[in-house]
Amino acid sequence: MALLSLQEFIDLIIMTLGVGFIFMDAFKHAPQYHDPLAYHKKSFAWSQLGFAVLVTAPAVIFHELAHKFFAILLGLEATFHAAYTFLGIGILMKLMNFGFVFFVPGYVSISGANPLQNSLIAFAGPALNGILFLAGFIVLKTRHHLSPKQHLFWALTRRINGFLFVLNMIPVPFFDGGHVVRGLYQTLF
Repeated sequence: MALLSLQEFIDLIIMTLGVGFIFMDAFKHAPQYHDPLAYHKKSFAWSQLGFAVLVTAPAVIFHELAHKFFAILLGLEATFHAAYTFLGIGILMKLMNFGFVFFVPGYVSISGANPLQNSLIAFAGPALNGILFLAGFIVLKTRHHLSPKQHLFWALTRRINGFLFVLNMIPVPFFDGGHVVRGLYQTLF
């Protein structure tokens, strides 16, 4: 059995590009020199998209895959899906220049889990964000000769994953934290 189906792989690629596109303007590099004509160039900023994908993809993709693979580890069926409607809304919000874009780019459907398993699976995604946050924190504290681009990458990795950990652990319905609390409550009571 393959770890990812062809459809899941396609969904991951589309989600990665969608999330990268949505956030590509948020991670612009400071220009090395001032070029007044650069603003008026009509070409697509592929390097900005690439950098946004490098920064956001691990946080979002690994979060969802942590849910999927932990469920599989528990012997359950799990399938990753891109949330095309929400990705579309996020892209539309970016094109309409909304200041803050909040959306859910993907999810994992799991069948046959008991409440404790649901709780553990829900925690797996934010736990991975916590690990990536710590990795960024450690790299920034111990590596003193990073290039400006490497420093920006690790600082953004730390910030994005810290934000996703805290956000996802808020114990409200439809957030991972809500699933964790509900599963623990159903297990204990």
